[in-house]
Amino acid sequence: MNNSFNTRTSLDVNGRRYQIFALDALSNQFDLARLPVTLKILLENLLRAEDGVDVVAGDIEALASWSPGSTSTTEIAFAPARVLMQDFTGVPAVVDLAAMREAIAALDGDPERINP
Repeated sequence: MNNSFNTRTSLDVNGRRYQIFALDALSNQFDLARLPVTLKILLENLLRAEDGVDVVAGDIEALASWSPGSTSTTEIAFAPARVLMQDFTGVPAVVDLAAMREAIAALDGDPERINP
């Protein structure tokens, strides 16, 4: 795991220590205040996933430098750690996952590959 922008730090809460990636550590290089919250979430995701292969420092720079109205051909990786869904969308999603597992098993595949 790379830490090109030195954003990895720890946070102590109720006697437990957590490793976090602090966006404010990027504020001396990028104007993050102008980014929408959704892009800040994606940026934190890139910082956590930076490995020098799938996510490189240039991906983080591209997203941190985003500006409204600009166009970009840069693609970024997205590896969600959690997905929150409304109650009424959760059940169909679980049914879809079960159907995908059944389909893979019917094709003699490993249904464990469908592991959200």
